[in-house]
Amino acid sequence: MMTVAAARQLRDGAACFVGIGLPSTAANLARATHAPTLVLIYESGCLGAKPDRLPLSIGDGILSDTADATVSVPEIFNYWLQPGRIDVGVLGAAQLDRYGNINTTVIGGDYRDPKVRLPGAGGAPEIAASCGEVVVVVRQSLRTFVDRVDFVTSVGYGSGPGDRERLGLCGGGPRLVITDLGVLEPDPATCELTLTRLHPGVTVDQGRAATGWRLAVASSVTTSEPPTEHELTVLRALEATKRGAPR
Repeated sequence: MMTVAAARQLRDGAACFVGIGLPSTAANLARATHAPTLVLIYESGCLGAKPDRLPLSIGDGILSDTADATVSVPEIFNYWLQPGRIDVGVLGAAQLDRYGNINTTVIGGDYRDPKVRLPGAGGAPEIAASCGEVVVVVRQSLRTFVDRVDFVTSVGYGSGPGDRERLGLCGGGPRLVITDLGVLEPDPATCELTLTRLHPGVTVDQGRAATGWRLAVASSVTTSEPPTEHELTVLRALEATKRGAPR
């Protein structure tokens, strides 16, 4: 449901900066269903990649083999991303706070001696800073949805309204956070993430119980449309490629 909900947010013809993992699955599902001209961009330099299986990493050869063009990493960031030429970025997170700030760097307050050292930033800070909008795809739990991230790897709305502008970030910031329970959107006035949609069978209480802060809930919470048979068939075929099955 989470992957399908994320895929549905990606419109045909948009330029999409894709992270590996759930973001890549969602983007490839969108391209294989309702958005065949979605332009997939990976930070390794691949523009318009059209993989016939889920890539294992940004360095997977299937991306450059199927891309419209492969350029240098500096060009991806300096020419395409930072000037605002990419419509939407899709990101994951290890930690996320109420203002959509992302941590993928360390767990634990001491950067030099953390409890867990995570994979790090990669291109996520620039994606969060400069894409027209950002969609975050992450499973919702108390471990992930924390009151304050241990380290700000990628800025969402900082500590509230005006922070993105103060920091000189040209992108629009996180428009949606899509989880396995529902969908959160930033409040227009406070920028705080607010629960606006639940997936079928999920309750508001479940959403609050999986959140490490007092979760704001919209006055009218809608329910996500269940996946269609076509979406499920395509998604299952994509997932099977991780195990080496042909698509």
